[in-house]
Amino acid sequence: MQQPESFVFGETSFIKGSYISTIFHNEANLYSVVRVRVEETNEAYDEQEVVVTGYFPKMNEHDTYIFYGKFRDHPKFGRQYVVAHFRKQFPNTKDGIIHYLSSNLFKGIGKKTAKAIVEALGENAISKILADPSVLDDVPKLSKQRAKELYDALRAHEGLEQTMIALSQFGFGPQLSMKIYQVYQDEALSVIQQNPYQLVEDVEGIGFGRADELGYRLGISGNHPARIRAACLFVIEQNCLQEGHVYVTERQLIGNVKQLLEAKRNETISEEVIGQMLLMLAEEGKLINEDEKFYIPSLYFAEKGIVTNVKRLLQQTEAVMAFPESEFLLALGRLEERLSVQYAPSQKEAIRQALSSPLFILTGGPGTGKTTVIKGIVEIFADLHGFSLDPKDYTKDDPFPILLAAPTGRAAKRMSEATGLPAVTIHRLLGWNGAEGFTHDEDEPISGKLLIVDEMSMVDTWLANQLFKSIPDGMQVILVGDEDQLPSVGPGQVLKDLLQAGVIPTIRLTEVYRQAEGSSIIELAHQMKNGVIPPDLTTPKADRSFIRCQTSQVAEVVRQIADNARKKGFSVKDIQVLAPMYRGPAGIDRLNQVLQDLFNPKSEKKRELSVGDVVYRVGDKVLQLVNQPDDNVFNGDIGEIVAIFYAKENTEKQDLVVVSFDGIEVTYSRQDLSQITHAYCCSIHKSQGSEFPIVILPVVKSYYRMLKRNLLYTAVTRSKQFLILCGEEEAFKLGVARSDDGSRQTTLMEKLRKSLVPAVEGELPMEDANIGMENVSPYDFMDN
Repeated sequence: MQQPESFVFGETSFIKGSYISTIFHNEANLYSVVRVRVEETNEAYDEQEVVVTGYFPKMNEHDTYIFYGKFRDHPKFGRQYVVAHFRKQFPNTKDGIIHYLSSNLFKGIGKKTAKAIVEALGENAISKILADPSVLDDVPKLSKQRAKELYDALRAHEGLEQTMIALSQFGFGPQLSMKIYQVYQDEALSVIQQNPYQLVEDVEGIGFGRADELGYRLGISGNHPARIRAACLFVIEQNCLQEGHVYVTERQLIGNVKQLLEAKRNETISEEVIGQMLLMLAEEGKLINEDEKFYIPSLYFAEKGIVTNVKRLLQQTEAVMAFPESEFLLALGRLEERLSVQYAPSQKEAIRQALSSPLFILTGGPGTGKTTVIKGIVEIFADLHGFSLDPKDYTKDDPFPILLAAPTGRAAKRMSEATGLPAVTIHRLLGWNGAEGFTHDEDEPISGKLLIVDEMSMVDTWLANQLFKSIPDGMQVILVGDEDQLPSVGPGQVLKDLLQAGVIPTIRLTEVYRQAEGSSIIELAHQMKNGVIPPDLTTPKADRSFIRCQTSQVAEVVRQIADNARKKGFSVKDIQVLAPMYRGPAGIDRLNQVLQDLFNPKSEKKRELSVGDVVYRVGDKVLQLVNQPDDNVFNGDIGEIVAIFYAKENTEKQDLVVVSFDGIEVTYSRQDLSQITHAYCCSIHKSQGSEFPIVILPVVKSYYRMLKRNLLYTAVTRSKQFLILCGEEEAFKLGVARSDDGSRQTTLMEKLRKSLVPAVEGELPMEDANIGMENVSPYDFMDN
């Protein structure tokens, strides 16, 4: 078959066809599935219509395109043509051009105007306009503004197609090409040819390595300023996002950048040149340089914002209602009688201090009664202030005065179960709207009288800043967490820094109550905190055991343990396998495959959907990976697939997966399934804020890179009733011995002390220390 005139770059496979209808279109990334009427092709394809998939804008009825790609047999949808790039075939008849120009692609151009354009410019009107827009001056009654809009629209459609073709020659796939085009539009090729390293700054998903390959192909030298600049920005971002640092020292940054640049090319890059580039980036505001420390600006100002607002909150003495000790003791007594509990002295003191401080931290390890204290704080706060704890007694204009929040949905649910009050994620509390950001900030603070935030160790520097600046004057704030758990996934170690700064009233609960009830899990956790391995680690206990096995045996051992638990009556929701790594024979991916086969095997009665190597099945336990505030579902939430609908069965003409998160049903299209993953086994990081009746924890030497004390401590403390360790005893000991203390580079503690300690301790010179104190004795500072 003869190739069409616009066939380019020696492609061997094409389909020329006219657009019929859209099956699916994602406006964010322009991924589309469309039905096309075949007019011409060199493929062995005899059907009149074909389904075409790829990245392109919304198409117009009757438009003709030439698609370059290849056929793929989809297991559910049959044969599809997967497009690498495409070109629009402009009409070449007068009627075709009139119809095209009067379509909804061109605002303000009706049939009358389109006809005038064709009469003035002829059948080659479109190519003439693209070559020289001034030819539109010859069209009667066409305003300059309308002519410019027409030319811009033609350029936009032509530009996208040309850019996609050219980007494919640079090695970019359709999805990444579309991302690049959305950032730069018609300037995309110009930017790449002049400075491919600009992509590192502007386009998500393109790292230094990819840009450097382009730079090499375009002949950019190894010590070119653009290359060094991109390397500097890439290295500091990797240190912050991957390692959790808030800053990188000048010496570290220069060394890491030099190593990266020289590893890619066989050229020596001087440290002086790198240092000069860092200073230039600081002058531009791309980086912040302070005391030979370099920060990403957003992290630098987030730390400063936390300090400013912590200081503001601590100075809000009017936020605390003064009440006599006798009133507090009476309220405490009423609560103990109502709940039939007896608070320990340290717990009573924690409740008293929390109620008498504008900002307060409650910390302690597992089993020390943090949850019990939170309930006591809430109940007595309401009692002393005369508040009802029934949310039904409040209206939109008179909102519930006590706010409970946590970083994850599961942690919030635990708070709610413990207190009997509503609790939400921090993102929901602050009005997170995805790309639009947060609703609440210093200009529109949250409303309430008391805020309690649990699992504060999971809160990173960015979120902590947003939280603190959204707290209004007059609100009491209580932060709760375990500083020995893993730090936040994002940069910083906010809870640890707040505690170490020593400027916020704090109570550390140390007495272990669950241990007194015979919990060897809690006993093990507290020993691990101190770097101690109990001599009876592998001795079976009533609630804990250790099964020795090697890496190659882990999957089968985990399967057997889970199967035994199931036979004893535990559900798949009760049993949680935790592991630190995704790949390998003992990795999360492999364990999820094994456990899916155990708990939810393939069946003719169960619908399933394949996405690459992963199979999702009705009944599967799945984990949410990103915040989805519109659906009230957040990162870390665990749900169950309750339905799968195939494309031919619904009006949206696409596969749909419905997941229930504790009754909240969320629907995912095939393109959205990257937002979930199987949750039979999940990462220890993702388990933070959750507790499970049974935790199965494999620990082997192949996890070496991830094995650290706080990681294992976090995993162990997720277990409520039973902990089954399996693997190599030496690997567990190795992990407990490797402390991660102080590995994150932050300046929050230092800034807090600098800002607040003088105000707390006073800065009077020694000779002036007794001014105004002549008639005061030590007894004046003692309680009566």
